[in-house]
Amino acid sequence: MINRRKSKVISIGNVKIGGDNPISVQSMCNTDTRDVESTCRQIKELSDKGCEIVRLAVLNTEAADAIKEIVKRSEVPLVADIHFDYKLAIQCINNGINALRLNPGNIGKRENVEAVVNLAKQQQIPIRIGVNAGSLERELLDKDIPLSEKMVQSAMKHIEILEDLNFDLIKVSLKSSDVLTTIEAYRSIAEKIPYPLHLGVTEAGTLRGGLIKSSVGLGTLLAEGIGDTIRVSLTENPVEEVSAGFDILKSLNLRERGVNFVSCPTCGRTQIDLISLAKRVEERFKDLPYPITIATMGCAVNGPGEARHADFGIAGGVNEGLVFKKGEIVAKVPENMLLEKLEEIIRKSYK
Repeated sequence: MINRRKSKVISIGNVKIGGDNPISVQSMCNTDTRDVESTCRQIKELSDKGCEIVRLAVLNTEAADAIKEIVKRSEVPLVADIHFDYKLAIQCINNGINALRLNPGNIGKRENVEAVVNLAKQQQIPIRIGVNAGSLERELLDKDIPLSEKMVQSAMKHIEILEDLNFDLIKVSLKSSDVLTTIEAYRSIAEKIPYPLHLGVTEAGTLRGGLIKSSVGLGTLLAEGIGDTIRVSLTENPVEEVSAGFDILKSLNLRERGVNFVSCPTCGRTQIDLISLAKRVEERFKDLPYPITIATMGCAVNGPGEARHADFGIAGGVNEGLVFKKGEIVAKVPENMLLEKLEEIIRKSYK
């Protein structure tokens, strides 16, 4: 059982963040926000996969204008990602955005910050202070302290700006492409502030490398009870980020959404093409909404027993295999019918 860090509860649209609320999975569109149709289409794809909050890049006034229509058509809360131009933040709030991601320190004069914060306070719009290791203030870069501490100091400075303006609808992220730096930064700030934390390893890489870095970084922090929302940053279709996020949370028993797949490693006892079979099982059932465990085992002798915790599974033999449910064998069929028989039994169980 993981004891989660207690944080202030804020709301992004209809999604509550922090406290005992479920850790939410986020992603970010890679479309041109000015293109309303393609952006709405991608938001729908992300939402269908389970994504609970979507961030949009707002680079100019045309993108901020598009926010009005996108918000109307979105099934999930939206966050506007803004840098430097405070007027874009104001425009997005007026156009119905659910939250902002910005650094108060990079949007100019004090009165600019006050204008954004006062409107956000009036509309109850949360602000995520997003610190990235690659874009720290120049005065921090020259300090002879660890990079993780530079990130914490940057975040604390920006938090102070908002707190001075009596604003506390705050969420914080401190992302680095280096896993250990990311872990150290979050551990440090988790002890200093009461606000919810958004976890991520930035610029993690393509699918394989990015998954490994994110799993280690996010998994370590989540296991320590740190984190209220997550994004698995991948150079890939954003839909993959959502699947990965839920898989990380499922592995720690922090969320139950969709299927948990387990399969044994191959060995000399395996008499079927286990690698291919396991891949086909995962592909066939990846979109099932049920929080169940499906096992693909290579040995008919030990498979059902070893996967007794699974809700359903198959175990291979010589040119045939067993289908089991809750550790009990329910069918014995030829190898080429295993997948179809497994699906039949699962579907019957959830009619």
